[in-house]
Amino acid sequence: MAIEIKQVTTRRELKRFIRLNYEMYKDNAFAVPDLYEDMLKTFSRDKNPAFEFCEADYFLAYKEGRLVGRVAAIINRRANATWQKQTVRFGWIDFVDDEDVSRALIDTVAAWGRERGMTEMEGPLGFTDMDAEGMLTEGFDQLSTMATIYNYPYYPQHMERLGLTKAMDWIEMKLMVPPQVPDKYVRIAEIVKQKYNLHVHKLKSVREIKRTGIGQRIFDLINESYAPLFGYSQMTQAQIAQYVKEYLPILDLSLVTLIENEQDELVGVGISMASLSTALQRAKGKMFPLGWWHLAKALYWKKPPIVDLLLVAVKPEYQNKGVNALLFTDLIPQYIRHKFVWAETNPELEVNDKVQSQWQYLENYLHKRRRCYRKDI
Repeated sequence: MAIEIKQVTTRRELKRFIRLNYEMYKDNAFAVPDLYEDMLKTFSRDKNPAFEFCEADYFLAYKEGRLVGRVAAIINRRANATWQKQTVRFGWIDFVDDEDVSRALIDTVAAWGRERGMTEMEGPLGFTDMDAEGMLTEGFDQLSTMATIYNYPYYPQHMERLGLTKAMDWIEMKLMVPPQVPDKYVRIAEIVKQKYNLHVHKLKSVREIKRTGIGQRIFDLINESYAPLFGYSQMTQAQIAQYVKEYLPILDLSLVTLIENEQDELVGVGISMASLSTALQRAKGKMFPLGWWHLAKALYWKKPPIVDLLLVAVKPEYQNKGVNALLFTDLIPQYIRHKFVWAETNPELEVNDKVQSQWQYLENYLHKRRRCYRKDI
């Protein structure tokens, strides 16, 4: 039977687009559902600031009247200008184990991109790097995180048979929380503090974030430090304002560490958070009726044994100078206090030796790998 591809044009169809992933993975012990309300906002042109510089359409695949796949086609003009490419991205791709379905979805994105002057496709990628990206190729028996994609092992097999090749890999590390801060971290941290006149700044309240404008400084630092990374798209002021308003206030500030120099300029930041993976599974990706309870419990009252290292950013001129040791000399005691057993790094570019070298003083395991695929169109 032929595969029918239908563009999403109504709110009802968008709901089906979002919920397909939940249906495909509802019985999978390792998949973590996206929060439905967040997905609605992400795909809404009037609520996602990325649409200031992105164009996108969403597609559903049907076979014999049954919904069997989905994909988003995205053009990030800001990233294309930065990297001097004409790339269409495919994101949020899901499909049953049927090559006719996966081929139809990929062909749809390719045709959509060619109509708009694109010459290559890459994915899975979102609108920006703040969205989940990369198709899982190793670690299918490992619990996913709220910031990453989980997919069945047949997904990358389909990509390869359809002629897509590796553009870039990310790896994810499992880091065991030590009983005390490793001596090497302590020694390096003391040297760095004295040599560069650096100090730790701990945020005390959401009011401080609003009053001092520190949220803006954090995301400005992320933009600066992440700029050279694969495909990075600089966050706009509207995006930064949204992240500061919606995400910083829910953090346990004991798990956030800032590093400043003697002029109180921000030079490093480490943001971590109790894992919400199990809570999101229990909530089934919905805030209501009781999803909020599971999430709040994991964040504030009964933390799980896993802490997610959401991001680490260091100002370029301070990289490779030991600032990371200063960050983790402050954070590890907090992990111990909260009784975390291990930390999840979330995706790191496999070529980013600077990031991976910071884990050498901890017991660590490479337990997941994910890939961005590409193809000329």
